[in-house]
This record gives sequence, structure tokens and C-alpha cells, in this order.
Amino acid sequence: MIAALMTVALLVAPGPNQKDVEAAAAGLSSADPGVRTRAACDLRKLGSQAAPVLPRLVTMLDDGSPVDGTICGERTWRFGHVQDPTTPGEQAASAMVAIGTPAYEPLTKALGGPAWIARRNAAWGLGALGNRSAVPLLSRSLRDSEAPVRDRSAWALGALDASEAVPALIEALKDTDAGVREQVAWALGAIGDRRAVDGLVGALSDSAPGVRKQAAWALGALGDSRAVSGLTRCLKDADAGVRKQAAWALGAIGG
Repeated sequence: MIAALMTVALLVAPGPNQKDVEAAAAGLSSADPGVRTRAACDLRKLGSQAAPVLPRLVTMLDDGSPVDGTICGERTWRFGHVQDPTTPGEQAASAMVAIGTPAYEPLTKALGGPAWIARRNAAWGLGALGNRSAVPLLSRSLRDSEAPVRDRSAWALGALDASEAVPALIEALKDTDAGVREQVAWALGAIGDRRAVDGLVGALSDSAPGVRKQAAWALGALGDSRAVSGLTRCLKDADAGVRKQAAWALGAIGG
């Protein structure tokens, strides 16, 4: 009986109303970046109920003011690493993702906008939102003029498991920015399309150790024996991290 009453209570309990949403959104216009960031975090917790303030979140996507990563009470994780500091724009993108489908179109427009910080955050948001309709847009963004936008676009394509973007990602292994090349190698490993083997084997000779290490991981994830020769050479790499990752990859491929 008690369990039944609790179930009924949960069903009829009111969700956040418009006043709750406006109260959470009030801080978005603050001069203090910490207040703006906390407001975005509060809106993220409201999920789809925060849809009425989508336009205000969009305008905040280009806010790159650095804020302590624990400001919302929990350390922010991005791409497997602790993101510290965070920014109001990043948390605005996170709130938009929590809103869901209504955020898709505003994020696509921001991806094509003039502010590179907004484009970077929009690329992340589209990957996190999980709508594969964004794949062509993100593939084009691999040629953005700003490296951080290219980096987030590569991550997003990997997160979307976008096999149709593999040719564009393979080309992006030649990016002028080492961080972008590293992110592209991760994306190709995450997607798992064996068309990427030759490009990733070539990346084992990259000048940046981080790229070589990520390429070795990706080849291990792909599990294609064509990579064995290149990975074996990496066992003599000058960087210990690359050697370790190559050994793991050879074990993952087997044979």
C-alpha cells in the first residue's frame, strides 16, 4: 500500500514550472562568469523543461571566460580527461544537449556562425546530442579555420560513429595541428572502419608522440593484421607511451 501511494505521488508531483526555469536562467545575464556558468548548470539539470530559454543559451555559446571546473559542484569530464577550467559557453552547450531535440537546429546554426568559440562548443554539442543528421556539417567543419573547432568536430564524428565521415577523417590525419591529428586518430579508432588502417599506419610516423600513441590505440581497436608491421616498428619508438600502446595493440590484434 505504501509503495503504491509513493508511486502515485511521483506521478502527480509537479515538475519545474516557468518560474523555476526563469529563476535558473536569471544568472545567464550576470557580469560574473561564475554566475553565468552556474546558471547554465542549473538549466542543464532541468533538461527539456529549459527549452524556453534556448535562445539565451545560444547567445552564450561563444562565452569563453575561464571558470573553475568544480564550480557546478562536480568536476567536468570531456574526452576522457578532466576539463579544468570550464567556461560558460561549454556549460551552455551541455544545457542545450540536456534539452534534447529542440537544440539541434540552433546548434547547427551556431556551427556555421562567425564566432569560433561558439562553433567549437556547437560541434561538441552536436556530437553529444547524438543526431547523425549532423555528420555532413561536422565533416565540413574538419576544414574549419580554427584548430579547436576541427578538434571538437573530429570528436563529435567519433561519438556519432560516423562511418560515412571516414574519408574526411583520414584526410584530416594530415592536419597542421597535432592535437587535431590526435583527436582524428581517436575518432577513427572509435568508429572502427578498416578503411582507416593505411592512414593510421602512416600516423605511426607522426612527429608528435601523442598522435603516434593514439594511432597505435586506434589500430589495436580496429584489429587488422595489416597494422602489425608498423606497430612492431613502434616497439622501438623513442617515447615510452608509444611503445606501451603499440605492445597493447599487437596483443589486441593477436596472431
